[in-house]
Amino acid sequence: MFFSCKVTKQPFLTSDGSVFKPRQGFPSFSWNSVPMYYMFGDNERILSPNEVSFIAKRTDFICIEKSHGVKELGAAELGTKHEVKAFKEQNTDIKILFYFNSAYAWPYTSYNKNFTPDKIDQYPELKSYLIADQETGELAFRDHYIQLVYFFDVLNPNFRNWWVETVAKGIVDSGSDGAFIDQMHGFSWLRENRKEEVHKAQGALIKALKKKLGPNKIVLGNNVNDDIAKYAYPHVDGAMFEHYSSELTTKENLLAEWDEMLKNAKEGKISIFRFGFEHDTDSPKNDEQKGYTLEMERLSKENLEFYLSCFLIGAQPYSYFQYGWGWDLDDGSLVDHPDLQRKLGAPKSGYKRSDLDEWEFTREFEHASVWVNIESRKSQITWK
Repeated sequence: MFFSCKVTKQPFLTSDGSVFKPRQGFPSFSWNSVPMYYMFGDNERILSPNEVSFIAKRTDFICIEKSHGVKELGAAELGTKHEVKAFKEQNTDIKILFYFNSAYAWPYTSYNKNFTPDKIDQYPELKSYLIADQETGELAFRDHYIQLVYFFDVLNPNFRNWWVETVAKGIVDSGSDGAFIDQMHGFSWLRENRKEEVHKAQGALIKALKKKLGPNKIVLGNNVNDDIAKYAYPHVDGAMFEHYSSELTTKENLLAEWDEMLKNAKEGKISIFRFGFEHDTDSPKNDEQKGYTLEMERLSKENLEFYLSCFLIGAQPYSYFQYGWGWDLDDGSLVDHPDLQRKLGAPKSGYKRSDLDEWEFTREFEHASVWVNIESRKSQITWK
């Protein structure tokens, strides 16, 4: 008689009992500890070996931000390429995303370097990819504190073709495992009379990108669960809930997002629950001094339990937690939070609400009991 000793891997179940079916190219997932996603950049330099090691020990899923390594290496895709090599030498299973924006023409890659006031007139074809102000006829722009930036025109089919080819090239050149696509709105509010057309064009853009990349590459969309990106949503492999303002961490919105996380999981999509706690606290003025960073680190430790509780209440298979106070490397990615490495274990069921008129929620994991009141913003995680 033959007995097989092969262990059958148990499927991941969503909170409603559905089986999560991960797509090709996804990172590995585990409930052993809090599933973490990291996204960071430093436009001045690349990471040190110790910094790479710190992050690589804590996650299998990262994205390199839009201007990383520009001043040291000359272009953002080179910064990403350097980190892809460095991280995969330490963690062969890690999945790394290349950042690209579908609305803002950030000039940090070699592909975008001519989208600047001193160069754009020399490139009429590139200029045709940008939105012009309807009143002045001049290029519309945002005077960002770091960089003046122009707006891509998603209604232009030539732009859409160029953009898809450019993102695909960035992934190949950097050796990345997919792309994080930021700003999925197409600036529809600038063309109110064509808003629906803009939304559909945004959907066509992301559909074309996914087709170009194929099933083994990840397309992660920022805030793609929003109605403004409804035509893009079917074509992404995952979504980030960015929480870029305090309006997005209200009790009503958090409850709605837990439902959206379940929807994502039932469709085999990744969810990133990202919290930038600086929007919800009286954080100190950013004076670029060491004292600011130390104070923000203290506040991040002080506020972690509440935000982690908000994540755990709604977490599904392939849900990831991201935490910090910005997008730069020094905005939290290198802060050690021991609770994030504690044994967590799989959830025993979905969340429970104390009463339909109350905002108290609990959830049990193998090694943790979570309680949170998203109205009073009080929480407690009891580790077992």
